Amino acid sequence: MTQGDALSRVVAVLLLVMSVASWVVILWKAWLLLRAVGDVARSIAGFWQAASVDEGQQKVAAFDRDALVLPLIVATRFEAAGTLAFAGSETQQLTRVLRNALHAVLHKLQFGQVLLATVGATAPFVGLLGTVWGIYHALKGIALAGQITIDKVSGPVGEALVMTAAGLAVAIPAVLAFNIFGRFVGRIEADLEGFARDLRELLVPTLVAARTALPAEGAGCPLEARPAQDLVAPASTLDQSR
Repeated sequence: MTQGDALSRVVAVLLLVMSVASWVVILWKAWLLLRAVGDVARSIAGFWQAASVDEGQQKVAAFDRDALVLPLIVATRFEAAGTLAFAGSETQQLTRVLRNALHAVLHKLQFGQVLLATVGATAPFVGLLGTVWGIYHALKGIALAGQITIDKVSGPVGEALVMTAAGLAVAIPAVLAFNIFGRFVGRIEADLEGFARDLRELLVPTLVAARTALPAEGAGCPLEARPAQDLVAPASTLDQSR
């Protein structure tokens, strides 16, 4: 660092920043995913062992420390409103809210993966830049000295080797962590997608039954909500009007 020029120092600092950032993400994601694997399994099992959705939500809240399963259940407690987001049938609305909640949870699980992939892909090339620059300094020293001497070559070549080793030291942990975490994220994602699909199948009959029973509460229902047979005049009325 003391003998290198500005470019060498920039490369070294950049590799240091990339290393620190990747290790922060590695430690945080390792802690998150190790907790999530057990929490998701216990939360899903606890929900299906409950007697009702409300009881299942309470059990999930006790197990789900990182809020990975609970948002899917909370999203099903939607209320129809006069907006396009709630247009269509209750089944379509349920599908939409579950999909949005699932995407939010998966975004949380996948956070940091892009950084690890970027560091793993670019750190060797950043180190290679420092390597090429060190070799250039060695050749320049030889040209100025007019002859090959160990003192003119050892410093720049040593700088080049250090930059190569630093680039690999930054890239290898990031690549390994990206692959390992990707397997954990894929496993949790499959569990959450299956739970969201099963939850939708559980709640769809209830929503359909509630929608069917709504017009039968009285004649004060809107015209479009009344059954089709109520919109047809009785045969006796048609005979009297002839």
